[in-house]
Amino acid sequence: MSTFEQFNLPKSLQKAVDNLGLTTPTPIQEKSFSVIMSGRDMMGIAQTGTGKTFAYLLPILKQWQFVATDTPRIMILVPTRELVVQIAAEVEKLTQFMSVRTLGVYGGVNINTQKKTVYSGIDILVGTPGRIMDLALDNVIRFDSMQKLVIDEFDEILNLGFRSQVTSILSMLKNKRQNILFSATMTEEVDEMLEEYFDFPVEVSLAPSGTPLEKIEQLGYKVPNFLTKVNLIIELLKDDAFERVLLFVNNKKTADLLADKLEEVFPDQFGTIHSNKSQNYRLQTMATFQAGEIRGIVTTDVMARGLDISDITHVINVEFPEIPEQYIHRIGRTGRADKSGIAISLISPREEDIMIEAEVVMEKEIRFIPFPPAVEVSVRLLEFEKDKKKMKVILKTNKLEGGASFHEKAKKNTKVNLGGPSKTKKKTGTSVNRNILKNRAAKRKKK
Repeated sequence: MSTFEQFNLPKSLQKAVDNLGLTTPTPIQEKSFSVIMSGRDMMGIAQTGTGKTFAYLLPILKQWQFVATDTPRIMILVPTRELVVQIAAEVEKLTQFMSVRTLGVYGGVNINTQKKTVYSGIDILVGTPGRIMDLALDNVIRFDSMQKLVIDEFDEILNLGFRSQVTSILSMLKNKRQNILFSATMTEEVDEMLEEYFDFPVEVSLAPSGTPLEKIEQLGYKVPNFLTKVNLIIELLKDDAFERVLLFVNNKKTADLLADKLEEVFPDQFGTIHSNKSQNYRLQTMATFQAGEIRGIVTTDVMARGLDISDITHVINVEFPEIPEQYIHRIGRTGRADKSGIAISLISPREEDIMIEAEVVMEKEIRFIPFPPAVEVSVRLLEFEKDKKKMKVILKTNKLEGGASFHEKAKKNTKVNLGGPSKTKKKTGTSVNRNILKNRAAKRKKK
């Protein structure tokens, strides 16, 4: 069996690894180590929960040598504030016996405080693209000594609309550097960025893009509408087996709605995290959940990526994500570190098509279970459930209006990226699987 001893880490780094109780490297850590040590650019494709952070930190820190400079030599870009905090903490754990200064920067907090820390000197900078760009434009961060650039969760950074900030940062960096990139999926936009900005990176792939973790049991309920989903969730949560739960919805409004309903039945047992919550509140909520002081968190996809929260027993997709691959990231919050987990999806009729797409990507079906007879079925639809078809008709009608110049402009703008998630490249040979799954889905509807 392989151990971290095979990496011949410096004593100070090996001591930190030992203190963390780590003995066996994960497959992505083994595969990445020699590539990163070689100095070549690398593109790592690995699903969530596979140890990606240490896969790049260990070889980087093995090569670490003291240099008399106060500007960052390593920069790590990540998509969310929570990931900045988490990865900066991981760096500090590994460097506890080394002389390395680490700083995490993100928006939503006082930039002047971060500026003072930068001026005092840093070696490793972890941050979101927006805040790093702000500090660079203010000439607070300089990239003179930059040796390695790490972009973690590359696909999610681009999905969140940070492409312009990333390209601006890349234009400021010196050409002689190593680029280490990690992504859970290989999207068209990631591929375009690789071709345009990076020199033939070595691809290290742990598993086919979008493969789910095998230790997660995937279950589903057919539910007619959102209010019935709320009733079902309340019934499910009466079971003590739902000990540590993440409940995913698609937007802030439904997150607040669900959280209010849960607070009525389970007071002080569930927190809420989405982009409208302050950074301090979000970090405090995560800390109380990790400590076991609350039972679960209602959240949007801000918590679907990278965050390492241990021992989550259940992930509930209250609303099915609009992108198939995002479903895989969500359910990957459970079943981590060789533990088993359960993912439950509540599927309304309008969500069945996107669920089938997720099944095609996974090449695996969600197993449906009978709807509990004790749960009240609501007939009332909320506004967002009623207006969807009407909006499509209005948009379609508007496209028919206007003269020739309008149509010419509309045609020209059809490929403009409006900031939404990019489409993932489809694997060849999935059309047969798609037809099989659609036929099975049709049979499900008849039952």
